[in-house]
Amino acid sequence: MTEHESENFERQLRRTRPARLPASFAARLLAAEPKPSAGVESAPPAPSTADYLRTLRRSLRWLIPATAMALAVMVAWHDTSPFTSRPAGSPAGPAAASPLLKADDVKIDQRLVSSFDAVARLPGGEPVRFRCENWMDQVVLSDKSRGLVVENRKPRIEVVAMGY
Repeated sequence: MTEHESENFERQLRRTRPARLPASFAARLLAAEPKPSAGVESAPPAPSTADYLRTLRRSLRWLIPATAMALAVMVAWHDTSPFTSRPAGSPAGPAAASPLLKADDVKIDQRLVSSFDAVARLPGGEPVRFRCENWMDQVVLSDKSRGLVVENRKPRIEVVAMGY
């Protein structure tokens, strides 16, 4: 189909009106619609697990960095605070203490070990699909001057609610 033909076709489609719904089909649709009971108000639907997990993930997305910043500020304030007690004769200030570990090389690795989907039913009966991922996180710090290597490996599981 050429561009000119497709423009004509689109113009014709815009001019056409949709057909009327057959009366028998419209009557069946209206009969199948549930009618509210007189005097009984329906309660709003309870939040689903997917909504709860989505809200939790949004909260954690901000809470984790904010907590890390608060801890960093507390440590920095503690090291420079004049109110911290020091042994007599020890020099004051953060430059006086030598660090236990000076990391020359830092490696951070995240590996996806496995993933699978699972389906569960909520108490209301609606199905919810979950994506489950197993991760292995690894951090390696090296101090070449002292010959130290610190390695931390930790498994992590992520479960995310997915829509159908």
